[in-house]
Amino acid sequence: MESNQTSEEGRALATNGTVDAVVAVLVFLLGVLVVFGSRQLGAEWGDDGPGPGYFPYYIGVILCISGLGVLAQNLLAKGKAKEKNAEAFVDRESMGRVLAVLVPAIVYVAAVSLIGIYVASAIYITLFMVYLGKYGWIKSLIVGLAVNTLFFLMFEVWFKVPLHKGSLDPLSFLGY
Repeated sequence: MESNQTSEEGRALATNGTVDAVVAVLVFLLGVLVVFGSRQLGAEWGDDGPGPGYFPYYIGVILCISGLGVLAQNLLAKGKAKEKNAEAFVDRESMGRVLAVLVPAIVYVAAVSLIGIYVASAIYITLFMVYLGKYGWIKSLIVGLAVNTLFFLMFEVWFKVPLHKGSLDPLSFLGY
């Protein structure tokens, strides 16, 4: 079997087996949460039919069984399955590419609450084009502003559907 740790760049951050086990535990815990929530709603069958938590309860039970099944399968793996579990799930380079998209997306979502969806989106598109797309600043700024101007006109003016302006409301001078 070829080594996945040939260099510092390609070093595995997690194996398939580790990720499978973590996800299985999370699915199990989600199932437990659904079961307890359903019990509080009333998961039994009454005189007039199922209670409000009846079907969610059984979905929670199925989630618990599925999580335990995947965890058991992962822990009891033999042969080729064990080799597959030992393979790299993600390496440093791949994780860096994922984080290069994920971190700006998280910042964007936080910015929407402060400066609104239009301003945050214009900034997000512009910076994304410059840093990840390797476009020039002028072209990126034009696209970022044009897309969000079009969205503003479409939602606020034509459809009369107001979108979130943010707590700072930097576009308040437009009167919308």
